[in-house]
Amino acid sequence: MAAQEPDRPDSGPSLDRILGLIAPGMLDVVVAPRGSGVPVADVALYDPGEERDDGTWAASGLILLAVGVDAASPEAIDVLRAADRAEAAAVVLRRGTREPRTALLEAAAAGRTALLTRRPAQGWTEVLGQLRTALAHSAPTGTTGVEGLRLGDLPGLANTVAALVGGAITVEDPRSRVLAYSRMDHEPDPMRRLTILGQEVPRWRVDELRESGFFQALWSTDGVVRLPADDRYAERLAVAVRHGSEILGSLWAAADGRPLAEDAAAALHTAARAAVPHLSHHQTWGRAAARAREGAVHALLDGSGQPARVAHEAGVAPGRPYTVMVAEAYDGPERTGAPSAAAGGAAEQRVLDVLALQAAAYRPGCVTARSGRRLYVLLPAGEDETDPARALLTAARSVPRGVVFAGVGPVKADLSQLPASREAAELVVRVLAERAARLPAVDVVSAAAAFGELVPEVSALRVLDRVAPLWESLPGPVHAMVEHDRTHGSEYGVSVAAYLDAFGDTGAAAGCLNVHPNTLRYRLRRARELFGVDLADPTLRLLADIGLRLARRPG
Repeated sequence: MAAQEPDRPDSGPSLDRILGLIAPGMLDVVVAPRGSGVPVADVALYDPGEERDDGTWAASGLILLAVGVDAASPEAIDVLRAADRAEAAAVVLRRGTREPRTALLEAAAAGRTALLTRRPAQGWTEVLGQLRTALAHSAPTGTTGVEGLRLGDLPGLANTVAALVGGAITVEDPRSRVLAYSRMDHEPDPMRRLTILGQEVPRWRVDELRESGFFQALWSTDGVVRLPADDRYAERLAVAVRHGSEILGSLWAAADGRPLAEDAAAALHTAARAAVPHLSHHQTWGRAAARAREGAVHALLDGSGQPARVAHEAGVAPGRPYTVMVAEAYDGPERTGAPSAAAGGAAEQRVLDVLALQAAAYRPGCVTARSGRRLYVLLPAGEDETDPARALLTAARSVPRGVVFAGVGPVKADLSQLPASREAAELVVRVLAERAARLPAVDVVSAAAAFGELVPEVSALRVLDRVAPLWESLPGPVHAMVEHDRTHGSEYGVSVAAYLDAFGDTGAAAGCLNVHPNTLRYRLRRARELFGVDLADPTLRLLADIGLRLARRPG
């Protein structure tokens, strides 16, 4: 039915606008006797016990959710008539396998309340949450700039509020976990740095604020609470973000290189109202949307699915060139030989948390996805393809014990070529990890490189990958030497490899092994006598180089 002018155009957003802000397909409009332009005041659960003695119910302008009532059931018409008497904007019934009864459709057409149905795959909790989020998003905030943000864009919210308040902003959930933070124009004070890197306010600081009564004041008032500066940290302002009686989180403003302005508290208070729909969206279905978005990023990187469709789901611009960065995290240098497919522990995941936050703040349009101990970052192409990797390494070095290897693949103008960029970035990471595996743990540090910087080593890695299955099935003197070293703990293979790497310079090879040159000569002679590894033979030199490179691979 075509939309008509609502009876009370100023009493709330239209039903059509609310339905346009929730997930497509969640609710179906069955009958709308006054059109879809009717104003909506709020959403509530239908409860027949709330009716007055005269059979009326104070539900004017509400969307009523009739939980447990099937549109095909006999009681559905009674619910609809009760909602109509209460002047509800709409009533939502569950839609089962049977079609609604004709009598229900006729009653809806003769009344004033729109009849909607909820699809079986949707839950009432999600429907309620999304409708409330849509209502909050439709409410005017009076905050210029914030109203134009995409719903749920928490980093954009943080940056916009920072501009309004004149300080550094952190968006936190009720458990003091960081949801987003604004770009930093100046070096943050130690508390802000700890909070951002840890993705939450340190537990000792939470305990400190709780014991001082700060949190009690924050959660019990609608106003801004001030935390004065001291000899450790800059001044802070905080305000709770509320939807009715529900606390969705808080906004924190910190002095960013200069004292906060006198009107900062008023601006933060106004921004808290503007933040309601964004935090409500995040709480209700932002996490599910994030999982879907991450799945779409993986599909782009794997080459599965239609690139245009998957790009839209991932939030990627189809006509823009992108590059893929892969970051692999380890909890300390002694674990850098662990297989990259392993999931990694809590410490590695914490490092990835930091890197993901840093990537999101580095350049607009970045999207990320995880797999095990790896973080994949899809980056809009910039002037220097190594810049983002260097930026992430700066963040990684701030994490105690964390070691990160980051590789950047070549820029691709076509989204269908992203799997090739991803593969190249993964190979760069493998080169860096294999380099580190050959070093003493004390010398292992985080490293980053672009594909163009390591083409020879990446090419050698690809060759070895192809050769490895064949090599394992072959016998030969190099195989015998490697097996002897593995069984007896001898070092013939290490000695031969050092000799080959030094181009036959015995003194240089002995220095790398920290042994006397005569010791190295003895080992090389015994390798020839015991296994037939004659390094004067060019063919055996080639086979030894291949076999020993494969034997030295981590894992």
